[in-house]
Amino acid sequence: MSIWSIEIKQTEQLYESFKGQFPELEKELGQLIMTDDPNVILLYSRRCLEVIITDLCECELKRPRKTEPLKGIIDKLHKEEKVPSHIITSMHGLNDLSTYGAHPKDFDPEQVKPGLVNLGIIIKWYLKYKDFKSSGKPEQVVLKTEIKEQAVSLPSKSIIVLPFENISSDPEQEYFSDGLTEEIITDLSHIHDLLVISRSSAMTFKGTKSTIKEITDKVNVRYVLEGSVRKAANNLRITAQLIDGLTDSHIWAEKFNGTIDDIFDIQEKVSRSIAKSLQFKLGDEENRSISQRPIMDVHAYEYYLKAKKGIDSFTEKGMEQALEYLQKGLEISGANALLYFGIGYVYFMYINLEFKDKEECIIRAEQYAKKIFDLDPDSFYGHKLLGIINIRRSNLQQGVIQLKKTLSVDPNDYDALAWLACAYCNSGKQFAAVPLADRITNIDPFNYSGLFFYSWIDLLNGHFKDSLVKGHQFYKFGPDLPNSKLMYTIILAYNNHLEDACSICDENLAKNPGNIFALIGQCFKYALKGEKEMTIQAMSNGVKDKARCDLWDSWIIAICDALIGEKDEAITSLEYSVNLGAVNYPFYAEIDPFLKSIRDEVRFKKLMGRTKFAWENFEV
Repeated sequence: MSIWSIEIKQTEQLYESFKGQFPELEKELGQLIMTDDPNVILLYSRRCLEVIITDLCECELKRPRKTEPLKGIIDKLHKEEKVPSHIITSMHGLNDLSTYGAHPKDFDPEQVKPGLVNLGIIIKWYLKYKDFKSSGKPEQVVLKTEIKEQAVSLPSKSIIVLPFENISSDPEQEYFSDGLTEEIITDLSHIHDLLVISRSSAMTFKGTKSTIKEITDKVNVRYVLEGSVRKAANNLRITAQLIDGLTDSHIWAEKFNGTIDDIFDIQEKVSRSIAKSLQFKLGDEENRSISQRPIMDVHAYEYYLKAKKGIDSFTEKGMEQALEYLQKGLEISGANALLYFGIGYVYFMYINLEFKDKEECIIRAEQYAKKIFDLDPDSFYGHKLLGIINIRRSNLQQGVIQLKKTLSVDPNDYDALAWLACAYCNSGKQFAAVPLADRITNIDPFNYSGLFFYSWIDLLNGHFKDSLVKGHQFYKFGPDLPNSKLMYTIILAYNNHLEDACSICDENLAKNPGNIFALIGQCFKYALKGEKEMTIQAMSNGVKDKARCDLWDSWIIAICDALIGEKDEAITSLEYSVNLGAVNYPFYAEIDPFLKSIRDEVRFKKLMGRTKFAWENFEV
């Protein structure tokens, strides 16, 4: 007898209760109760959820679902209060669990039972919802659910590590407590079946007085780790406690006393204690990852932690300070992959944030990637650094290979998830970016880049109105960066909100004079207005030449040229984009309305022939 046989029996009873009334749901649920394959059970659980969400999208949001991801619609239903909160939680829980049905290597049969319980909760509510709708009674129904059922609506193996509190007398020691927090998050992220909230979302709770229940509700997790660090000279005192957010009860607590030299042992003990408390049996690879010490010398490690604080500032001064700390760490430790990665990452961020010359910084970053591979030909840090460099260099296919290797070691690595999603969107394989955006949103709920990717994917699929909804949320709540403003400008333009688009272009230039994204925005503004001479003038002084060095920027310049009737220039700019790896054939050839004027040109048709071949042969 399987561990979920009771749940299957309950599901069968549900099936019999509505048989003949809801044919689409009946079809999927009927397949589910006829199988004993755990992977297939999760697959059909997801299909049942698809049927219900699609119906709710049409009934409550008054629009067809099309290809919109489940999570986006669930979030929308929640925001507009169309579905009770506890049902939303079960929907998110089932959505998270059922994705594993399509990825057997990541699958754990233990996930079947909570998946079926969540499905049962959702279907019971849905049946009552349909009855209330047909009789004209209030739309929102609060279904009384047993505590036992609510307990599994949260992902059962999920945790947030709150920022360890610095209780040292010296506030400057905060880098150390923040570093310990991040390293424990990294350790736990290596446990493949554990959902770990990322550092950036966890850090939003720093200094807040939120209750455990408020925190778990906000990030949709079951467990919370919190603690404190007291560092005085070479002495350390660290406390940690694991709390069940459902019952607000302590599962495990411990105090660790030692010296700074014991920090790696303490960090490992905390991570292993959590794994044991949550009843994880660690595999060989997970054990190796948690035991691994990327920097043996603790004083070099301290310089690495200080450098991380500088990198996280996203300022040029912070980056320069980070380089100094990393070099000091190398002087102590000698050749080290993590320190080399840190230096290479700083040079990568110099170009990503438009602080320094792109080509020179890429060369420097590649030099440090080579140093890493000289130490270890299959280094996680080497694959990650070279992967994001290759994406930025527009060598998308090679970047995909390396970032997939990165995610095989750490499936929660944000940089790998985000840059891999970029590669898929630029190559016209945006369907492959959806699960990556889902993952980002799950592990990093307060990071709005998930919304950015959902918006971008909708845009590339031609779903411009859907793109605008998510784009507006990203623009309103996300980081105030020049490239974000340009992206939102483009989304507005595709939805014919030209006045708003032009206004944001002017705002971007006023706030970021000289920035390439702001300068391209000015070209786009004039082109939207049909002001040919002003557009050409805005493209002069090297703006067009610089834009043609980037696959995304050169596409926007192609749009500008197409809008003002400069067809040859438009096709030339588009050629630059394609040559740099942006081979999204369906978007160029059929979807993009701004390229309509050049589609009958012979050069465009020849370019699309080459683009189609590259698009069809791009491997995800």
